[in-house]
Amino acid sequence: PDETLTRAPGDLARDWQEQTEDYWRDWSRALAIPYEWQSAVVRAAITLMLCIYEETGGIVAALTTSVPEHQGSERNWDYRFCWLRDAYFVVTALNRLANMSSLEDYVRYVRNVISVSRGQDSPHGEGFIQPVFGIGLETELTEHIVDTLPGYRGHTPVRRGNQAHEHVQHDVYGQVLLSASQAFFDSRLFSQCGHRDFEELEAVGERAWEVHDTPDAGIWEFRGMAHVHTSSAIMCWAACDRLARIADHLELGRRRAVWQKRADIIKETVLERAFNTDMNAFTASYGGDTLDASVLLMAEIGFIDPMDERYVGTVEAVDKHLRKGDYVYRYKASDDFGKPETTFTACTFWFIDALHRVGRTEEARDMFETVLKRRNHLGLMSEDLDADTLELWGNFPQTYSLVGIVNSASLLSQRWHTIV
Repeated sequence: PDETLTRAPGDLARDWQEQTEDYWRDWSRALAIPYEWQSAVVRAAITLMLCIYEETGGIVAALTTSVPEHQGSERNWDYRFCWLRDAYFVVTALNRLANMSSLEDYVRYVRNVISVSRGQDSPHGEGFIQPVFGIGLETELTEHIVDTLPGYRGHTPVRRGNQAHEHVQHDVYGQVLLSASQAFFDSRLFSQCGHRDFEELEAVGERAWEVHDTPDAGIWEFRGMAHVHTSSAIMCWAACDRLARIADHLELGRRRAVWQKRADIIKETVLERAFNTDMNAFTASYGGDTLDASVLLMAEIGFIDPMDERYVGTVEAVDKHLRKGDYVYRYKASDDFGKPETTFTACTFWFIDALHRVGRTEEARDMFETVLKRRNHLGLMSEDLDADTLELWGNFPQTYSLVGIVNSASLLSQRWHTIV
């Protein structure tokens, strides 16, 4: 405001707009996009990049706070922070498009997270990593209500900060390993990870091994109840499994054996305690009888063969009980705020991917096409969707949802070599 313009405002604005367009056109040319749904994928990829804080590599879950999950809801959260879980999904999606800079930047962020966590005196014990940080690695994200703001369309409360920074969420350890593991194998990176990085990540794995069968708040961050959540257990398995793979790559035979044995024990425990034979499905928690769409991720991370009859049964159970039209709920059981009233868009994409993996590809493609029509006029999506009114709800734009566009399009698209 205190600088004098040397050119006409219209000319300057036009020049800046052209520079911006040229930048993103040039950036998107380097992406390995699928043949089909190209514009949807490019728009999603650009938006994901805009959610990355370049100085630290932190990735915000969304750019808004307190847009409620449904009409009349008090599920109003501040998503302007870096959840390690959400960030893992973002990095994975951009990797599928051959964007390497985001991976390098985020690995740098993860290194700093581990360092910060090591220096904290946590009441949860040695090796604890909180699930969410500020984009500048801030650890204190104290949640409070801002009474002076009326809220989105009058919906209150408006929250600043997020109590999740105090939560115990065991899936975080797997997501740290999953997001960092490629950096050990990919020779395109300027800074590949090596033995020292492996030693630091082993501390993360130790924590995953220690807590894999203990209660936590889970992927959906329940505030008033704790269980041994299946989604958390399979991510603890992923932490040990990836450490075994990395150790093998680094020719550390003894460490590979240690981590492989631990991964096998966790897997055996999950298969025994999380599968409900009466429901013919993996349940939300050990010994439970409720469904949770997040267990669909077990095929994506390599925990189970997607054609395993237990996974197929889980897909069928989600189809029957959590699907409404072409949209999927996270779960339908009551939580701290009652029963969810809107579908969760990321879970819809997870289900689409699962349909493809179990051989129901045409159904998955039709469902994907329907969901794409729910994007707004800018090609963006929020967190939730009302399956009756088709109205978008929740914080916006939601990285989870945009990741779903990229991942599903990459799985379902015809391959370039079959076209050209």
